[in-house]
Amino acid sequence: MHDYTKADLDPQTRGMLDYTAKLTRDPGAMRETDVQKLRDLGLSDEQILSTALIAAMYAFMTRLADGLGVDVQQDRIESIERWLTGPAREQEWLMKGHG
Repeated sequence: MHDYTKADLDPQTRGMLDYTAKLTRDPGAMRETDVQKLRDLGLSDEQILSTALIAAMYAFMTRLADGLGVDVQQDRIESIERWLTGPAREQEWLMKGHG
């Protein structure tokens, strides 16, 4: 599927993808109402934070690699994939001092 807006998705997944698309395309337009929409769909603040971090990390890594004209090493890709698929609370660097 190349266009998630045409996919049969549950409301939470569609909401996360809408949020991520807006954050990627027009980050300066993000407002508290964007976060509240996700809360209204039943997402926790931790899930919302994870969604934002995944979008930001992906954008950062892609732009860094593209900007330097390098390919990301396989072990780095695996590390990134683990980070992107794990819940935020398992990210020790993120949660240090918050629990």
